[in-house]
Amino acid sequence: MAEQKKNEPVFVKVEKLRPMASGLNITVKVLSVKTVVPKGNLNRPMRLVECLVGDETGIIIFTARHEQVDLMTEGATLTLRNAKIDMFKGSMRLAVDRWGRIEVTEPESFSVKEDNNLSLIEFEQVNVFG
Repeated sequence: MAEQKKNEPVFVKVEKLRPMASGLNITVKVLSVKTVVPKGNLNRPMRLVECLVGDETGIIIFTARHEQVDLMTEGATLTLRNAKIDMFKGSMRLAVDRWGRIEVTEPESFSVKEDNNLSLIEFEQVNVFG
């Protein structure tokens, strides 16, 4: 019997991201970092930043939480594994939960396409009854 080779992860581009997608592998550059919740309170420490990240096909807001915040520096290249799309007020946000991983990688040579911001596209939830 032939030994089965482990599947290589499939990487997607920003322009292919869609609402509610999950299990995404993507390499992006961090363009900007904005603190949303600096520290939280004593009972529930919470750090939250929104980063504009992108690749050569577009940009999207990435929401980093807790220790992920430390990896978010402008100009960094990140590989996001098992990322997902969360919806926030009708627009897409890229996120990595506890089942995913963020790796700081070698700088990529691509130029980020900043005029295609997927987080600016507003989606409307439509319930379809058959």
